[in-house]
Amino acid sequence: MSQFQGRNLSCMRADRPVFAGLDFDLPAGGALLLTGPNGSGKSSLLRLMAGLLRPSAGQLTWDGADIEQDPEAHRARLRYLGHLDAVKPVLSLSENLPFASGLHGPVAEAALQNGLAAFALETLAGLPGRVLSAGQRRRLALARLAVSPGTLWLLDEPTVGLDTASQANLARLMAAHRAQGGRVAVATHVSLDLPGAVALDLAPHAEAARAAALEHAW
Repeated sequence: MSQFQGRNLSCMRADRPVFAGLDFDLPAGGALLLTGPNGSGKSSLLRLMAGLLRPSAGQLTWDGADIEQDPEAHRARLRYLGHLDAVKPVLSLSENLPFASGLHGPVAEAALQNGLAAFALETLAGLPGRVLSAGQRRRLALARLAVSPGTLWLLDEPTVGLDTASQANLARLMAAHRAQGGRVAVATHVSLDLPGAVALDLAPHAEAARAAALEHAW
C-alpha cells in the first residue's frame, strides 16, 4: 500500500527558519491534522508537500521515491487548496467549476452536477463569480475536490467562511475520499471531524528551527 512520508524536514522562507526536524507518515486512507500558532509553518509544510517549495533539509517520498524524481506524477495525484479560492469573477459558477476541474482532464457532466450537489450549489449555478459571498466562493473551491478527487488532498484552512452545514458537507466528502484510499492533510485552527486523524503540532518544530538559528548565529 502506498505511503507518503516526510523525514527530517526543515523549511526556510526568505532566509528565515520556519521549522526543523519534522517527520510525518500519511498512508492510504489516512488523515494528517496540522496544528500550531500562526507562523509555525502549517502553510509552508503544505506547500512542501505539494512540491511548490523545496525543503532546506530532509526528504519527501512517495512509495520510497523522492517526489522530485517525478514531479509531474506528484502534481497529478494531488489537489491543493490554499487561502485563495481561484474563482474567476466573469464566469458563472457552473462555468468556473468545469474550467478549474478540467485542468486535470475531461470532466463528465454527471461529475460536475455531483460537485455542485456536494456543497448545495445547484441554485447558484448561473451566478457570476463576482457576486458570490466569501462562503460561496469557498464552497465552489471545495466542490472541485468532488469533481476531480485525485489521491492526495492538501487543504489550508478549508473551513474559513463555511457555515455549519457546509462544514458537515466537507466532513462527509473527506470521509468518502479516505474510504476509497485517498489521503488528506489539513491545516486548521478549528476542530474538524476527521476520525482517526494523526495530529502534528508544528510549534515544537518551529521552536527547534529558531533555536538552531540562534546557536548558529553565535
